[in-house]
Amino acid sequence: MIKLAAFLGNPGRDYALNRHNAGRMIAEALPFFSSLSWQKKFKGLYSSRDNIHFLMPETYMNLSGESVFSAASFYKIKLEEIIIVHDELELPLGTLSLKFSGGLGGHNGLRSMKNVFGNADFWRLRVGIGRPDARLPGEGGPAGSGEGIHDWVLTDFTAEEKETLVPVLGAGANLLTQTFTCDPEALLKEWKKKKISPEESRQKSEVSAVEAI
Repeated sequence: MIKLAAFLGNPGRDYALNRHNAGRMIAEALPFFSSLSWQKKFKGLYSSRDNIHFLMPETYMNLSGESVFSAASFYKIKLEEIIIVHDELELPLGTLSLKFSGGLGGHNGLRSMKNVFGNADFWRLRVGIGRPDARLPGEGGPAGSGEGIHDWVLTDFTAEEKETLVPVLGAGANLLTQTFTCDPEALLKEWKKKKISPEESRQKSEVSAVEAI
């Protein structure tokens, strides 16, 4: 079972609704988010509930691992008991994926985790944001070039994208809470890569993160 959930993103109002902050948006979609008491600790914002630890690093994305390592060390939490909630370029918008270990996909937050812990054997809840469209001038550059990625992740979701994101946040929050009470391995088959329909999590559409959008 998961004992520590870390929601990656960048702190501050300017970044709050960026694609790169999709992981943090999952935190705000938790049904009990408003009841959590957050405090500045472990180089981030920290809270806990029913022996589950929650962390939003405030080191900026590239140094996220330092914050997670600080909290995990203090509470003696094993790496395999940690789940990192983050945005994922390699998944289309509207998709959620639960994964254990594996590659980093060029994600600087995950790279920081591996750097400080020594390996990447932690759980990930990946929120698809898609890639910039390489076919549009100035958007993504030549296919496979990686151009446009920085601007893409550090800009807000469009109005159309927000409509797709609404049920994803609710479904992601629900999936995350399941990892606190059962072995995440049991959830892998269903959530390896799942497209979320608007109906699938409509009951979650009134959570605070969605209202903020």
